[in-house]
Amino acid sequence: MVANMRVFALFVLFVFSAPLLAMQVDLELTDLDGRTFKLSDYRGKWVVLNYWATWCPPCLEEIPELVHFHENHKDDDAVVIGIDMEMLQLEVLKEFVDDYFMTYPVVPLVAGMPAFDNVENFPTTYLIDPNGVAVVKHVGPVTVDAIEKFIKDYVPEKSASRD
Repeated sequence: MVANMRVFALFVLFVFSAPLLAMQVDLELTDLDGRTFKLSDYRGKWVVLNYWATWCPPCLEEIPELVHFHENHKDDDAVVIGIDMEMLQLEVLKEFVDDYFMTYPVVPLVAGMPAFDNVENFPTTYLIDPNGVAVVKHVGPVTVDAIEKFIKDYVPEKSASRD
């Protein structure tokens, strides 16, 4: 009962957030510079996986928060990865990223791009723990404070099985 209350309290941090079934995720992605990487390359760090679009006002509002979080954590314990959900020309997207000073890796949407969940609204952000397990999904803008508080207070479940 106490463990359930603790998990519930963590998810209250993100209003309208949905806990995920503790699923390990790994995607292979290619950033704007053509570098290919996997989410598993970041094992040992939190990954803030943010699905967004250039036409989305809440997405634009949260970009400075994500940049701030990424800059404060990239060398230690967490990274941000943005996935643009439009089929923009690469040069147009690169210009947008430069204009908004987005210092975290941005991945353009490409046909056949793998996904581990259904993203219907923007922005949608997933927090993936250092073991590669997607632990929360949040629809709507996020803040540095909310992400940091969630990470600080997060207690992973010891086992999926219950006695």
